[in-house]
Amino acid sequence: MKKALLVISFGTSYPQALQKNIAASEQALANAFPDRDFFRAFTSSMIINKLSQRDGIDIAHPREALAALKRAGYRDVLIQSLHIINGDEYEKIVREVAHCRHQFERIEVGVPLLSDCDDYQRLIDAIEYQSPPLAADERLVLMGHGTTHHAFSAYACLDHMMQTHQRPFIVGAVESYPGIETVISRLQQAQVRKVYLMPLMLVAGDHAIHDMASDDPDSWKVLIEQAGITAEPIVQGLGENPLIRQLFIDHLTAVSSSDMASQQAGAASQTSQTIQPSVMTSMHVKEPVA
Repeated sequence: MKKALLVISFGTSYPQALQKNIAASEQALANAFPDRDFFRAFTSSMIINKLSQRDGIDIAHPREALAALKRAGYRDVLIQSLHIINGDEYEKIVREVAHCRHQFERIEVGVPLLSDCDDYQRLIDAIEYQSPPLAADERLVLMGHGTTHHAFSAYACLDHMMQTHQRPFIVGAVESYPGIETVISRLQQAQVRKVYLMPLMLVAGDHAIHDMASDDPDSWKVLIEQAGITAEPIVQGLGENPLIRQLFIDHLTAVSSSDMASQQAGAASQTSQTIQPSVMTSMHVKEPVA
C-alpha cells in the first residue's frame, strides 16, 4: 500500500525563511518517517497565490493535496500540521480531512505545536535553548501572531507558565492579547534595560521583519525603544530550532502506529538522508509527484 507524509504549514513568501524553517521541519519529519513519500501544502491562499504569480511556484492547498494523493493511489496518509496553536488554520486541515476521510484506508493528523500541557513546557525549554544569554535586567520578548479564534488564550497561558517557572521571557501577540502595550508596561515595571525580540512563529516572515524588527513607527522595536528600553531583534523562526522540530515529530509519532514509531526511532539513529528533489517538489493538483 502506498503511504504518504503530508506536511502542512501556513506558508511564507520569503525564500530564505522557507528553507530555514519550513523546509527544515519538513526534512526532519521526512527523515523520521522514511517509508513514506513526502508532500507539502500551505493553508494560506494568499501566500499560495503570491508564490504562483511572483515565482511560478505551485503549492497545493490541503484539499488539492489530498485529492491529488487519492488520484495517485495513496491509501495511508499521515499529516503533520506545522501551526503553533489549534486555531483557524489548523481547523482548515481538520475540516478537509473530515471531508475526505472515507476516501483513504487510513488518514491521521498530528496536532499543532501547543496542544497539551507538556507541549508548553517543552516549548519553554526550546526557547531557552534558542535564547541569547540574558542579564538580570534583560528579557527575551516573543512576538506571537495572535488570532480572533478562542485559541488566542494559548499565548497568555504560555506567558503565565514562563512567569511561574521564573523564566526571563515575555509573550505578546500582534493581533490579540497580550498586546505590545501590556508587554511594555511589564518591562517598565521590571525596570528592564534591554530586550531581545524574537518571533513566536514557525517562520521569521512578514510579521517578524516589518511588525517586529523594522524602523516603522509602529514596529515593536521602535515602540519599545520609545519607552526607553534598548531593543535588539533576532529574526529567527522557531523552525530553525531542532527541539521544535522534534516536538512536531513526536506529535506525528503519537498518532502513528507502534510499528511506525519503531521505524522513527530507528531512523533517528541513522544518518539523515536528504529528501530527493522529486519527492520534495510541491504537489500539483493535476500532476501529483510520486
